Amino acid sequence: MRTLFFSLLGTLLLALLMAAPVFAGPAPLDLDKGWEYRWGDSPFRADGTPAWVDDPASQGEWQPIAFPSNPPGRGGSKHAWFRITLPEGEWRDPVLYIYSVDLITQAWLEDELIYQYGHFDARGEGRFEGWPWHMISLPEDFAGKTLYFRVFSDYTDIGLWGEVKLMDRLDLLHYILERSAGDLVISTFLLLLALLAFIFALVQANRRSFFGIGLFALGAGSMLLAETQASQLLLEVPLLWDTLAAIGYYTLPVAMGLMLEHWFAEQRPTLLRRIWQLHLGYLVMAPGLALAGVIDLSSTFPPFDALLLVTLLVMFTTIVVHLGALNAEQKLIIASYGLFALLLLVDMAVAHGLLPWRRVPVSVAALGFALAIVMISLWHYRHTQRELRRLNLSLEKQVAERTRALEQMVEKLQAYSYQDALTGLHNRRYFDELLEHEAAVARRHDAPLTLAMIDIDHFKQFNDREGHEAGDTVLVGVGRVLTHHFRDADVVCRMGGEEFVIIMPGASAAIAEARLAELLEVLSRTRFRHRDRVLGPLSISCGIATYPEHAGDPLTLIGLADKALYSAKHRGRARIETYA
Repeated sequence: MRTLFFSLLGTLLLALLMAAPVFAGPAPLDLDKGWEYRWGDSPFRADGTPAWVDDPASQGEWQPIAFPSNPPGRGGSKHAWFRITLPEGEWRDPVLYIYSVDLITQAWLEDELIYQYGHFDARGEGRFEGWPWHMISLPEDFAGKTLYFRVFSDYTDIGLWGEVKLMDRLDLLHYILERSAGDLVISTFLLLLALLAFIFALVQANRRSFFGIGLFALGAGSMLLAETQASQLLLEVPLLWDTLAAIGYYTLPVAMGLMLEHWFAEQRPTLLRRIWQLHLGYLVMAPGLALAGVIDLSSTFPPFDALLLVTLLVMFTTIVVHLGALNAEQKLIIASYGLFALLLLVDMAVAHGLLPWRRVPVSVAALGFALAIVMISLWHYRHTQRELRRLNLSLEKQVAERTRALEQMVEKLQAYSYQDALTGLHNRRYFDELLEHEAAVARRHDAPLTLAMIDIDHFKQFNDREGHEAGDTVLVGVGRVLTHHFRDADVVCRMGGEEFVIIMPGASAAIAEARLAELLEVLSRTRFRHRDRVLGPLSISCGIATYPEHAGDPLTLIGLADKALYSAKHRGRARIETYA
């Protein structure tokens, strides 16, 4: 909490500093000369100081190096020490700025520990904790003293990385903000573009293409936001930002694969589908294992970079071969993505030491991609406006015609929503609503309300023997008999399958029993026909429950009638049982 408070306070102060004039002082000094290194880790004395900071006998072990990173002859070593004698200067609040360190480090000003990033265990090792930039405060009398860096790394690189500068604290904060402003604006723009693309993916027909564009913008925007150095001023949790950057980075080939698969759908691009599915698996697995503590996040980057090289080669080979199948809009998106991918490759080469360190303007390429999408969207908007003006001439007539058709459709749908499609009887939805209404009436007027549940006996065996079409014929016929048999005040509903229910307002249990007894007699004489075949006689079982005779709440009648029906089935079927 304290770290977050000071980070937010620092951000506010930085905003004020950006608006305030910068006082003239000593210019930042690049520490790119006078470095030395040695492999291995220093033994520590009893007082906790490393022996190497004051050991005249081992001075010959130190070797010169142009920049304190990746010395020659590593041979699997995970420990390295670097040192430099600090120059004189007139800085008011001197700090040492380091762009990044692989992976954890301690800084010793002669025999005094002045900075530590990461945790060193008894073996001098530790886990990856992110790639932040570092600001190391220096005392006023630092000039002429030797600064040592103890570094542990099980990554492909070891040592300090990027830039090492001496400057005033305020100059460094201005330096960070000035170089982060563009990335912050572009990342915000990309995240907004992602949101709009996802919205279009929900409402437009061309969903996969919009989803791919949105996913690409989300990945690129998240990566830029997480990698910009100003994010560390907002929330000083480097591993969180690096995890977000990794997720955004690993998302990019998934998004591009989705777009390409959609655009080349006619060519059945199975290989493209397998590629983005492979990257999707990596996107889920690698950060997941890192968050679970199984592996370090840093170890997931080299395999992905190798996989991305192969992926880009396959993707752009596919594009070149099928370029004619793309329209102008898709070619523009491909071109902007190609520039973005090219700069990603350059940035990857810098990260792995294949090219000298430099700031690669990946955000500029991301901005190019975003502008390409915006240009296409504006063109579509202009085209849509012209179409709307043309169609507006006949819009009122079309609206009137469609309104009439919609009203007719609504009437049909309303009828269908309460009607069983097979028998034409009321369905379960209608029954539920009607039962609530009749229950309220019965309570209000203290009137009886009876529910009769009916089930056709052995209907499953009948279906298996005669076939489902014959079974449907019987259901329709039984529904017709029920409709004709009961009085107009009674409502017949099909509950589903071979089960029916009759709501009998004002009827007692005795009246219902008499009416159902007559129904059993009618059905025993009824024969149904299916495709010129006379179907065998069918029997039914019935269960009755009445309010207030059997229930204090009319809404519980359905459960009681069902129990009575179960009793009728259990006692031999083809009978009527009243709840008791």
